Amino acid sequence: MAEGSLTWWAIGASLIASNISAEHFIGMSGSGFALGLAISTYEWMAAATLIIVAVFIIPVYLKNKIFTMPQFLAQRYNNTVSTIMAVIWLLVYVFVNLTSIIYLGALAISSISTISFEWSIVGLVIFSLFVTLGGMKVIGYTDVIQVFFLVLGGLATTYLATNLVSDHFGAKGVTAGFHLLESKAEDHFHMIFKKDNPNYMDLPGLTVLVGGMWIVNLNYWGCNQYITQRALGANLKTARGGILFAAFLKLLIPIIVVIPGITMFVMHENGMFQQEMLDNGIIKPDHSYPTLMNLLPDGLKGLAFAALTAAIVASLAGKAMEPI
Repeated sequence: MAEGSLTWWAIGASLIASNISAEHFIGMSGSGFALGLAISTYEWMAAATLIIVAVFIIPVYLKNKIFTMPQFLAQRYNNTVSTIMAVIWLLVYVFVNLTSIIYLGALAISSISTISFEWSIVGLVIFSLFVTLGGMKVIGYTDVIQVFFLVLGGLATTYLATNLVSDHFGAKGVTAGFHLLESKAEDHFHMIFKKDNPNYMDLPGLTVLVGGMWIVNLNYWGCNQYITQRALGANLKTARGGILFAAFLKLLIPIIVVIPGITMFVMHENGMFQQEMLDNGIIKPDHSYPTLMNLLPDGLKGLAFAALTAAIVASLAGKAMEPI
């Protein structure tokens, strides 16, 4: 538990680094291409959920010296419930979370570099193993550096994307580019879908906000051990500060990953990147972010590449440290 040495900013950065991975850069950016800004509700709802975790849930864990979720269930119910939960989460981590992160991460790295898909997998796994050897303290402070590059590289990519839009339509500047996005893809800036929207079944209006999304977020941020363990080694004030800092950083994620996806939609609809967005003749929204990264100049591309790799490794390392 890092011997209680993590500061609030290290805890907050580590929470975000463990959460953000290839599924955000690749999957959520692709959802921005297909659905628009509405997919951001997952991130902004998470920010609200983190406030609830900081105020109501973390104090219970710290007061009762809870360090793992199976331990909490054993104290609250019995060892049978604890064991069932541990086995289920172990299977989920190994066969769902870790594999999807490694696959999407290797896919992204191989698409924007000369490294093959197979060697990308090997490199990510080895890099993550080295990070976990230092324990939670090393992971926590390494995550601070990774989040710095994640935010900086992500914002740089968004800046380039909006500039590309403004240049394509003869305007200048990021602000002009954003206004062009709003006018050229007005339907992609609806936060609540109506029933006649073709994407309604993916995000069913207010139902998804007041229904399932709260349950998913409370489970993830309040009962997911590899997330909560970041704060469980600190005192209440530090833990709350870290969680609230993570909530603030969560507000930035749609700017980093969703806006570039919408940008790619507008450019594709106006005749750009026709081949890059196709796979066997079918439009693949998940190609949005890798295509955009390949347009960056070498320095910024390296920064964005570092941000993406840092996000993948941080998530892998966090799950590998999960105490069952």
